[in-house]
Amino acid sequence: MQANRNWLIRNKLYHIPFWCIYHFTWWSIAIGNPLKAAGVLLFSASIIKFLFYVIFQAIAVYFNLYYLIPRYLEKSRFALYILFLFLTIAGTSLLITPGYYLSASFFDQTFSQTYSSFYNCLGEAIPSTIASITLAMSIKLTKNWLQTERRKQLLEKEKLETELKFLKHQFNPHFLFNSINSIFFLIHKNPDMASDALAKFSELLRHQLYECNDQQIPLCKEISYLENFIELEKLRHNTQIETDISCGTIYSGQLGIAPFILMTFVENAFKHVSAHTGQPNWIKIQLSQEQQELQLLIANSAAAHADSEVIRYGGIGLTNVKRRLDLIYPGAYQLDIKNDNQRFEVSLKLSLSLLELSAATQMTSYE
Repeated sequence: MQANRNWLIRNKLYHIPFWCIYHFTWWSIAIGNPLKAAGVLLFSASIIKFLFYVIFQAIAVYFNLYYLIPRYLEKSRFALYILFLFLTIAGTSLLITPGYYLSASFFDQTFSQTYSSFYNCLGEAIPSTIASITLAMSIKLTKNWLQTERRKQLLEKEKLETELKFLKHQFNPHFLFNSINSIFFLIHKNPDMASDALAKFSELLRHQLYECNDQQIPLCKEISYLENFIELEKLRHNTQIETDISCGTIYSGQLGIAPFILMTFVENAFKHVSAHTGQPNWIKIQLSQEQQELQLLIANSAAAHADSEVIRYGGIGLTNVKRRLDLIYPGAYQLDIKNDNQRFEVSLKLSLSLLELSAATQMTSYE
């Protein structure tokens, strides 16, 4: 049965009943009663005239759709298209009129007795042909528009996914480089701290390799990732930087977040914190949650002669995360970045969504 259906669709044979129903509808409107129209068609010679309409108008429709439009209209040859379309309508109408003569002959009447005159028949055939061609063009153009929109949506989706993957892969090596540098400094300063840092880095690497491959990950995983990163940076900077870390009660539940969205801002604070001698160098991080809205406030002391990269909000890291926010959370986030040469501050409000069950269940597979 499926094979027969595919064959029917492949050969467009379903068009035949469509045109029969279309012409029967107009026939019913003209007579005023569908049952009476069916009786006239099935039990009289009028079926001949009806078939002439169905056959020749269908030929005209497909000639226009599959020859005139691709060959002339789509190539902007408008004058030739209009000329040949007019000739098609006129020729089709002339071919329909013999159906009137054949119908009259089956009634054993002359043509003039049954249908008044040739011009009256032509006057019925021409507008009917124009209506059929117009209907078919409307259906075809609507179908093409829907297919084009569907293709555009698919291309936009593919472009979005490709861009997100590019941004993610561009970002991950950037973070790994900074983390390895942190451990490198600790090896020379304090081997014990370096050992602790390496353990933290192991957890970070595990998260990066195995736990952040989805577009959304559990919020608790991202927060744990942030905590490990902050501890690693605190070990690296030791007592040179005053850190004030405040994490309110986070009811992560089944909330999901795009990986590395928050970490970029934290990394940027440690990367561009001031290095004054005799003056305080500090970083403040506040993380809180209200229902499904996550709020992150990060501020750090900045050098008075901050370079242009810091003024442009941290270079490629923050540029990428702002782009990712636009792509993943359009209209669902608020980002404010302030820089007054002594204080660099980032405020992010992010509306989170619930994880899908399949993604949520994966959370436990690594614990």
